[in-house]
Amino acid sequence: MATDAETREETGKLEFSLDVPFPSSREAAIALQSLSPDREPRKGGISKHLTVSGSTLSVRWSADEARILRVSVNSFLDHLSLVVETMDMFGPAVPL
Repeated sequence: MATDAETREETGKLEFSLDVPFPSSREAAIALQSLSPDREPRKGGISKHLTVSGSTLSVRWSADEARILRVSVNSFLDHLSLVVETMDMFGPAVPL
């Protein structure tokens, strides 16, 4: 799992990125579909963008405050953990 955190001097926003490798592109797509419906509860102050490239799920956050960013990332990691545990319980994804 790769991470990157920085502050954009031009905008004053905090940014954080996370790349999560999966065993297959199918599992990465399942994780994307499972995690995408979870929108940020706040109307402003933070944005989250999820993408899949091959077998890697990439997440990018941009926030006004460190506290908001931390809460969002922690919540996402809790949900990601649940998704991965669920996929492990049901075994490898079978192509349709």
